[in-house]
Amino acid sequence: MKLLFLACLSPKTGNHTTAERIRSHIESAGHTCELRDARDFQSPAEVANLISLNPPFEGALAIHLFRAGRLLLDIPVPFGVIFGGTDINEDVKVEQKRVVMEQVLLKARFAVAFTDKLKEETELFLLSQSSKIYVQPQGVQTDVSEKFCWTEFLRSSGVCREHVDELRVFLLVCGLRRVKDPLYLVKVFSEWHCENPLNVLVIIGPKIDPVFTVEVETVVKSRGLLGPGEEPTGAPRCHEKVLLRGEQLGLRGHVCRHFGGHGSRGACVGQGHPRKRGPSAA
Repeated sequence: MKLLFLACLSPKTGNHTTAERIRSHIESAGHTCELRDARDFQSPAEVANLISLNPPFEGALAIHLFRAGRLLLDIPVPFGVIFGGTDINEDVKVEQKRVVMEQVLLKARFAVAFTDKLKEETELFLLSQSSKIYVQPQGVQTDVSEKFCWTEFLRSSGVCREHVDELRVFLLVCGLRRVKDPLYLVKVFSEWHCENPLNVLVIIGPKIDPVFTVEVETVVKSRGLLGPGEEPTGAPRCHEKVLLRGEQLGLRGHVCRHFGGHGSRGACVGQGHPRKRGPSAA
């Protein structure tokens, strides 16, 4: 089966990482999956024209109902959508966007939410389509890096020179951009750190928004804290990957059941849409 997959592919974002992971998983099931940046298209008509190219696409997927899903409204083939946090946290507050999102949800063959809470909020803010929304929780698996020393990393970063083994380190993974604003933690955490220097907050992530990065550096330095630094040699490139229930999102099963596709390696696995939790952090 040939599938079109639309998502906003800004570099170093969770959206991009998730999309690449899902694409790889779908192709491992024997399908062809063409991943395209939703921002490359101005209207649903452009996507409809792409769908009809020879050989034509047989189905489509999108991450985010408004940002990408709206571009699938005019296509003549079945499609599924994957909810993003922005759908419910931001876009649903704008009436024009909410109406479009409901249209997308009504037309979609299936929808995937990563959490029960996201599904519940969707049913609260959008037209109830509970029967077509499947919860596929995410789990995180990390592989140990033999070249990385956590103690040395903390010392070289200037976090602490002594009593490193006694630190209580809270790790926040996020790119420096306004939508993932880590500054909401800085004030309260810096006060907590002053009370007990063993409590440490470490923010790890790329400097995505240059303007916001300057703002973060200014706030951090004004509180006498360590500013964002470059990633040290051997820092946690621990090959972290997110594993999704049903071998990465159960999308093999969703594609098989809702699009009528057949993968080359048991592609129907997970078509019962189990809601058992995925593996926890390892």
